[in-house]
Amino acid sequence: MMMINLREYVKIAISISFILIAMQPSIYAQNEQISWGRAQNQDNGWYALEEAQRIADNVLLYQHENGGWYKNIDMADELTSAEKEELRKQKFTKLGTTIDNGATHTQLRYLAKVYNATGEERYKKSFLKGLDYILEAQYANGGWPQFYPIKQGYYEHITYNDGAMIGVMDLLHNIAIAKPTYSFVDAQRQQKSKQAIDKGLEIILATQVKVNDKLTIWCAQHDKDDLSPAKARAYELPSLSGKESAGIVEYLLKLENPSGEVKQSIRSAVQWFQDHKVMGKKVVWIEDSTYTDNRDRIVVQDSDGGPLWGRFNDITTGKPIFVGRDGIIKQYLAEIEHERRVGYNYIDNYAEKLLKEDYPEWERKY
Repeated sequence: MMMINLREYVKIAISISFILIAMQPSIYAQNEQISWGRAQNQDNGWYALEEAQRIADNVLLYQHENGGWYKNIDMADELTSAEKEELRKQKFTKLGTTIDNGATHTQLRYLAKVYNATGEERYKKSFLKGLDYILEAQYANGGWPQFYPIKQGYYEHITYNDGAMIGVMDLLHNIAIAKPTYSFVDAQRQQKSKQAIDKGLEIILATQVKVNDKLTIWCAQHDKDDLSPAKARAYELPSLSGKESAGIVEYLLKLENPSGEVKQSIRSAVQWFQDHKVMGKKVVWIEDSTYTDNRDRIVVQDSDGGPLWGRFNDITTGKPIFVGRDGIIKQYLAEIEHERRVGYNYIDNYAEKLLKEDYPEWERKY
């Protein structure tokens, strides 16, 4: 038997105390109230905790009877009894359920994590209802509208804007390949998910814009009938979208055994990004007391700046365009109103990671 003296014992005791003290913040951090955004990115064990289930129960309350959710809601907020009762009354309101701004597919990802951690059937039931909603919302041609039931106007377009359709397809892809997080989904729904992403891929390939018979990238939204680039809000004109197209290509890179058509689509889009990157400039925030928020966003010359791409780009020339609420195309960010400059990201490094990391890795594989 090993013997230790009193001094060594004290040293060991102090060391253990320091370790326990150091551990305490992370233990408490796991149980603290957090935002809906932070709740999406926690360790697997966190989703079994009381706080994770409290948020999941909120998600169930916000879900409408048709299976979908509204957008722009922090589902981690503490709800009063009166608020919960009002949400129960609103469940049968269908108009407004959407895939815009991460709605519905984000809730489903969260519920899957909590179900896997807890085994609580109510989370599985809610997930499957939401999955059925997404599958039902798909157009026969493979696209998804922004709202379902259909909301008239630009909301009817096939919507890539803000990652709407790609967010849905990424979820369905993970279900179709039986990724462990979604292994609880039954075989019939897995098959429907596979069929949905196959149709979705068809419409992605069909909507890739051609200029002079050469494939380029995509618009943020396309007409549901003739598939042409389509206008949405006044400052969202038919154009080539840097942000949304980068997201589409990232999705295509994940596909196993890509067809020749998919490979051509990827390489054509990457070539467009290579040909139309803006170098020697960068976007910066500055203090400006002229405005109530005391700030402005500007583009400045910088020899080390770039690559940048426009959120909107002229279909013919591929050059970034800047459009305010008046719907008039400008050449420079400084020419549109302050409210839009600071409220919408018109130019950024949208495809930088795609070109530097993800696409080269894909090429080495294929």
